[in-house]
This record gives sequence, C-alpha cells and structure tokens, in this order.
Amino acid sequence: MQITVSTVVAAPIAEVWRAYNTPADIRVWNTASPDWHTTASSVDLRVGGRFSSRMEAKDGSFGFDFAGEYTRVDPPRLLEYRFGERVGRVEFTPTPQGVHVTVSFDSESTHSEEQQRAGWQAILDNFARHVAVRGAAA
Repeated sequence: MQITVSTVVAAPIAEVWRAYNTPADIRVWNTASPDWHTTASSVDLRVGGRFSSRMEAKDGSFGFDFAGEYTRVDPPRLLEYRFGERVGRVEFTPTPQGVHVTVSFDSESTHSEEQQRAGWQAILDNFARHVAVRGAAA
C-alpha cells in the first residue's frame, strides 16, 4: 500500500530542493517529534547514489538508520528512491503559494497506516517550517 503526505513550502523551488537534499539541513528538520533528532546524514544525489539518516531518541533509548538508493533524480522536480524492499517518491511542484511537496512511499507492516502517515507528515511539516525560518533569516 502506498501512503502519501504533502505540504506547501513558501519558498522558491531551488531553495526547497536544496534544503531537502543537504545533510546539514536534513539533520535539523528530519524529526517526527521533539524527543527525536537526526544525528547524522549523508546524500549522494545521483541515480545509484546512496542516502542515509541516523534517527535517535534524544534519551538514547532507541535509534535507527533510514537509508537507501536513489533510482531517479530530476532536479528540482522529482526524487525516487528504494529503501529496502520499499520505494519512495518526492515531487516538488511550483504553485502560486509556494512549492507543493508530495511524498509517497510504500507502507510497512510494523506500524499502522495512521502511525506511518502521522510520522511522515510531521517530518514534512518540520521541513516546511525549517525552510520558512531559513527564508525569514536571509
């Protein structure tokens, strides 16, 4: 089953693309809740390139790596990737309100659809806030 989440980011598409794919930015926005953080991130943004983000509970009780391989890279509009046996797709679509970012991914069986949708949406919402704060500071 595919799950889709989306948001609108009020920034130019070049800035949205850059923030989505830069390890320093990913370490800031890639969290579903305040008690988690991303401690490491790497991006080799090309077809066949690998990506990885280390996500950990701030209390040290749990952590995991979200990693995979890019299967399609079409800047600044589209990313497709494989992570394990699952696939994901990120679309960046300019609109008058900003860039509509849509993330679709294969679900997994450990967590409910609602939990997965809520977690991925929270991360995407953090991304939108991060880009907005960067834009306001510029």
